Order: sequence, then C-alpha cells, then structure tokens
Amino acid sequence: MSEPTPTRASWLAVDAYLTDTLVGHDPDLEQAVADQDAAGLASIEVAPLGGKLLHLLARIAGARRVLEIGTLGGYSTIWLARALPSDGLVVTIDADAAAARTARHSLERAGVSDRVRIEIGVAADVLPTLAGEAPFDLIFIDADKESNTLYQEWAARLGHPGTVIVVDNVARSGAVADAATTHPQILGVRAGLEMLGSDPRFDATALQTLDLKGWDGVAVAVLTDAVAG
Repeated sequence: MSEPTPTRASWLAVDAYLTDTLVGHDPDLEQAVADQDAAGLASIEVAPLGGKLLHLLARIAGARRVLEIGTLGGYSTIWLARALPSDGLVVTIDADAAAARTARHSLERAGVSDRVRIEIGVAADVLPTLAGEAPFDLIFIDADKESNTLYQEWAARLGHPGTVIVVDNVARSGAVADAATTHPQILGVRAGLEMLGSDPRFDATALQTLDLKGWDGVAVAVLTDAVAG
C-alpha cells in the first residue's frame, strides 16, 4: 500500500462523504454550532463524526450516567444525552457561564435538557463535589489539556470497573510526538497519555483523526478492576 499524501481538500472531501453517509444533517445539532459561533465561543467542538462516535460509545457501554468535562456550546452534550435512556443523566462541567447559557438553550431546543445537569465552575473544584454521587458509566474529557492527568485521576475515582473514558485532542497536529516540546498543552496531553499507558487502572488505546477539525486524535480507555482495589 502506498504512503498516503492527503491534501486538506481530499481529507475534507472524505469527511464530508462519511458525514453525509453515516451521520446526515440534524437541524438541532447544526443550530447548536451556529449559536455557539454567534456567541463568540471557540470553534473547538467535536466534528460530527466524533459526536456520533461518542453517542455510539455511550450506547455500547449501556451508559445511564455520563460525565462531560468541557461543555462549550453543548454540541457533544446533545450527542451524549441522546444516547441515554429517559432516566439517564449527563453531568457536564464548564467554567464559562456564558457558554453554559448557550448550551442550555441548545439542549432545550434539542429536547434533552431534562437529561442534562450543567455545573458551572472550574472542573478541578467541581469534580470533588461529585464524589458522593453514583459512579459514571462514560466520561468525556475535552477541556484544558494541561489538566488531563487531574481529570483522568478524577475519572478513575468517579467511575467503576468498565467505565469508558474518552479523551479528545491527543494528537495536536502531530505535536504530541515531539519529545522536545515545551508547550504546556502538549506536555499535558503527553502526560495524560503516559498515565493511561502506565497506570494499571486504565486500559487504553488512541487513534489519529483527520476530519473537519483537522489533524488530531482521540484516546479511549476502560477502567479496570484495579480501580476497586
């Protein structure tokens, strides 16, 4: 097989084809992105194919309780909430109250606000307050990369053996492989991946992605029986 040499035009064409074929168009999701952009929020939501992946992972896991670290405009939150039964719950955390307001409107329009609880605050402060609740079945980490190890530590504490953990943005346009980097975000991603690879509480893998959001990647882990030890 020859070495691939994709141009931006070619990978966007593939992304569009896969999205049209496997995801389709959804007015509520598309409006959520439009409202996010209108509110001046960063355009860093997951791509449609990534949102569908989160949705399917939640269904495969039989998730009833989902934790999302990083709400933004609620795009991925809608995907996750739609995967849950009517009595399921997504707890989503964001430090930006304006982002939370935008997300809340999008969740209401999509008809899933009854399955979502938005916690406004710095995740490092909010996560300890969740320790007394029932464990989560899927945890999606998509916030500041410098704190990935902290978020993964809390994922281990707030989950149970079999909990699925998804960590977004782990390739960073290839920068993750640069051992000489001093960029705090890249160092945070590398530390998080090394934790997933060495800590016995996690069994993980990662895939590079090339989609609407560019060249990046996603790590997927499952909590092992070691979390109960």
